[in-house]
Amino acid sequence: MKTIVLGIGNPILSDDGVGIHVAKQLKQHIKDPNVTIDEALTGGMNLLDLIIGFDKAILIDAVKMKNARTGDVKRFSISDMSTAHSCNPHDVSLAEALKMAERLGETHIPREIVIIGIMMNEMPCEFGEKLSETVAAAVPKAVEIVLSELGENLEISR
Repeated sequence: MKTIVLGIGNPILSDDGVGIHVAKQLKQHIKDPNVTIDEALTGGMNLLDLIIGFDKAILIDAVKMKNARTGDVKRFSISDMSTAHSCNPHDVSLAEALKMAERLGETHIPREIVIIGIMMNEMPCEFGEKLSETVAAAVPKAVEIVLSELGENLEISR
């Protein structure tokens, strides 16, 4: 199965870049030719362009949820995010982009899209390349969840 793992975020907006930090850690472990690990500094339609042609997509990103404990790591399916909206007024959410692609007849959309969300009470607004201690502590857990999601037959180096 051809899989893409995308770390999503803004690496200069502190905790918002957590997905990219997780992707960098995964690149050190995964050596499987069927798994592509990449970083995405974008969302919506541009994100759709990155996942087209793969059987499965695993997206890692900071997720703001009310009543969530910052640093918790949760697994979602794309259907769980169907009510999410893009925070960019000039773009659409990934769920909206997927619906548009299906309506337009795109046939190479991944059959399975999983989101590994690192919970945030508030999205960071200050510049910085380092993660807060709480969010940095979530990175190893997110790495393990992604490795588990990829399955037992994965070629990894620990």
